[in-house]
Amino acid sequence: MGKRPAEERIRDFREVDLGLTEEESVAEAQRCLQCKKPLCVSGCPVNIDIPAFVLAVAEERFADAARIIRGENMLPAICGRVCPQEQQCEGECVMGVKETPVSIGELERFVADWERAKGVTRPVVAAPTGKRVAIVGSGPAGLTAASELARAGHRVTLFESLHEAGGVLTYGIPEFRLPKAVVRAEIAEVLGLGVELRTNHLVGRSVPVEELLAYDAVFIATGAGLPFFMGIPGEHLNGVYSANEFLTRVNLMHAERFPEYDTPVKRGHRVAVVGGGNVAMDAARVARRMGADVTVIYRRDEEDMPARRPEVVNTKEEGIRFLTCVNPVRVLGSDRVTGIECIRMEPCGCGEDGRGLYECRQGSEFTVEADVFIEAIGTSPNPLLVRCLPDFSCGRKGNAVVDEDGRTSIPHVFAGGDIATGAATVIWAMGGAKRAAKKMDEMLCGKGRTMPNNSL
Repeated sequence: MGKRPAEERIRDFREVDLGLTEEESVAEAQRCLQCKKPLCVSGCPVNIDIPAFVLAVAEERFADAARIIRGENMLPAICGRVCPQEQQCEGECVMGVKETPVSIGELERFVADWERAKGVTRPVVAAPTGKRVAIVGSGPAGLTAASELARAGHRVTLFESLHEAGGVLTYGIPEFRLPKAVVRAEIAEVLGLGVELRTNHLVGRSVPVEELLAYDAVFIATGAGLPFFMGIPGEHLNGVYSANEFLTRVNLMHAERFPEYDTPVKRGHRVAVVGGGNVAMDAARVARRMGADVTVIYRRDEEDMPARRPEVVNTKEEGIRFLTCVNPVRVLGSDRVTGIECIRMEPCGCGEDGRGLYECRQGSEFTVEADVFIEAIGTSPNPLLVRCLPDFSCGRKGNAVVDEDGRTSIPHVFAGGDIATGAATVIWAMGGAKRAAKKMDEMLCGKGRTMPNNSL
């Protein structure tokens, strides 16, 4: 899949990846071996019939391919752009043993974009059951649970605390990786199934908990929006942001269109970002597009970075400096950030996860010039709602304690996505939501119901 030149793309927020053409998609799909035991399906958290949709693309039956995907996934254009396919479906593709795996993610994106241009065929919805379901949070888990339960015939109300739906899809992932027009289009398809969306509704505050628990079933999908901080001196200074706050201000307050929108976010000349995940890459690339000289600081080797490899490559192409085996120890300045004091790290073994362990090299301190410091070192579940629920069990890190079906300590309340697992990927959140929605439907209507068949 082609992408725009780095020197061009750092000047705007338009999408970087160009997508496959129709001819390229057909040729790529024809590489699929159509395995009798397709491991790629087991690698997909939402269980798309990958061989069937890929075969449809190979035979130029694009509408059929779209219907096959939507039978399991109502957010295909989103997943085709941000899912780590190389670790999931493509990671299981047998073609990868001797050559490059089939580009399943790029094919899913092509099919979803083709369908959106031609007109989406919505899945069939079951007859109304008369049951009311409340879903709190409209990120990937909430949207997935909403679509599954609405298709099952339940009356679904989706509560969102912000003024726009989408959760991390809207406020977290930058426009150049996931265009907001794509997100809004796929949310519209979910709402088209009969889902009622209530924005600017903070459950536990503007919506009483008693009102929430009066529903026949509840699904909590409030995500993991509480940022971690390093706890180092100087974090109180002006110019220090969590990546969550920085990206939210840019995405929801149009900082990318300054000065047309006078967004309250500091536009730094020299920005330091600490972290090595996808969020750190996003924050660094956003700051670069806002005109800054950007440095990513990471305490391990580059090979240990949890970010997807394509995101690391894109970040480097865009002229962002990497300082690896380095860790911040102090934010410098009296009122505003003037620099970051760092120390060099050296390897001291290997952890259980296979990643390197590092310790500080005494006497190796040095300063990185910066007027903005962005911390992208992880997040934890937002405790606001769960603390309001009576007899609700939480884990040590504030996550909802759920069983394998997503059921919480309150019998008719389920939870899924990052609120249950901690910060993870979009597709893992969707997979957990699908499993929970299935069990919620069984609780409401019993097992063995005949549901509309939306596959071929």
